[in-house]
Amino acid sequence: MKSITKKIILTGSFSVGKTSLISRFVYQSFSAEYKTTLGVKIDRKTVELDNCIVNMMIWDIGGEQKQARVPETYFLGSGGVIYVFDISRPSGFSQITEDIAYLTAKLKDVPVVVVGNKIDLLDVVTLEEVKQIIPVSVDFYTSAKEGTNVENVFTHLAQKMVNES
Repeated sequence: MKSITKKIILTGSFSVGKTSLISRFVYQSFSAEYKTTLGVKIDRKTVELDNCIVNMMIWDIGGEQKQARVPETYFLGSGGVIYVFDISRPSGFSQITEDIAYLTAKLKDVPVVVVGNKIDLLDVVTLEEVKQIIPVSVDFYTSAKEGTNVENVFTHLAQKMVNES
């Protein structure tokens, strides 16, 4: 079976749950304690698909209000991107379109998966109500806390990278 190694970056604003998604995916754990990621933290995990083994080098990039503020060197050599936003903070939705445009321009031909995280925090409004005001197409809605769709995000990205390589 074919085996490839790909650099994956998780990016998005601060406090959207990037580190929590990685912890859930790589270590099957969740901590409610918030710790700011400074710079980059790198983890590894292998995803086995039907036709390929994908060794993921997962870069957890410290949150920035705008993706243009992330050092360009962090993006070099990326095979895939997971852009994360917090669905419980509609005030941050206005930045999503600009961020996605920046990422797709900077990383041509690199698959970008858009993830709305923290669905476990929806209580007053429903996910359907939130979907109506999100300005971009979202690939997955997740909960790092509950584990909802976390594996699917990474497996989906792995499959997209294999299909495009």
